Amino acid sequence: MLLILLGVIVGIILPVQTSINARLQKTVGSPFVVSFITFTVGTIFLAIVTLIQIKTLLVPLTLIENQPFWIWIGGLLGVFYLTTNILLFPKLGSIQTVIMPILGQILMGLVIDQFGLFYSMESKMTVVKFLGAMLVVAGVLVAIVLKSMLEHQVSYTQKSKGLNLWRLIGLIAGMLSATESAINGHLEVVLKSSEQASFISFLVGAIALLIIVLILRPNLQQIKSSQNSVWWSWSGGIIGALFVLGNVFLVPILGTGLTVIIVIVGMMIGGIIIDQFGLFGSPKKPTTLIQILGLAMMIVGVVMIKL
Repeated sequence: MLLILLGVIVGIILPVQTSINARLQKTVGSPFVVSFITFTVGTIFLAIVTLIQIKTLLVPLTLIENQPFWIWIGGLLGVFYLTTNILLFPKLGSIQTVIMPILGQILMGLVIDQFGLFYSMESKMTVVKFLGAMLVVAGVLVAIVLKSMLEHQVSYTQKSKGLNLWRLIGLIAGMLSATESAINGHLEVVLKSSEQASFISFLVGAIALLIIVLILRPNLQQIKSSQNSVWWSWSGGIIGALFVLGNVFLVPILGTGLTVIIVIVGMMIGGIIIDQFGLFGSPKKPTTLIQILGLAMMIVGVVMIKL
């Protein structure tokens, strides 16, 4: 039960990071620069934590030679997921940009558990687990899609042609996000350190984003005065580091599928809390009964999967 609670807390902090980064973008301008800053701050934070914990950042050369190459690329998958969400938003809108990756995460998480991919803990599919996963998906649809449709905020009949490719990309991005959790979870087992595994993931991601920023050369003259900047707008990297650290710790214990689903529940709770109180400069959006119903469905689904 404590591990499930930890997974929910890990999920709750991700919308916090999203809100913080949205505030930082008002100062910096480019979303890619925001991502680079986030990964860089997270890397520095995790480097300090790792040095305190195990006194070194280095990985033995023999370990690098004896492990499969994919064990080191979790950070690249994280960057792909982050970048894809940036690209999907103007194409699909906010609702589908959330839904498609979540469906991909749940699907891939269950597949990884079923076959024990990436040396993950194997957990065979059962009827109850499948029904629980479908209930989580239904809860997400109720809390996000149904709510928006009732409020006349979204229409799926408009501009639907030609968007299936983008929906597929969103689904793949979610699948790669679940894969990142599995890879980083195994890296934690190999290194015997959640902190060092998270540090390596963030370091790889920061390097990849540095290359992207150098290629795109965003206009840094867009950086605005400190009027739009508050001290906590630069802390998104620390929040992101704690999110990855929590996933790295939980995956070897709970399995990829259950960890992903629990974290998604936490994400939904965190998003509702932020909207309800207008935290971190977000506009206030009171919680509705539809959202509560969706969350309740997701929680029941998690209980079914756990059983």
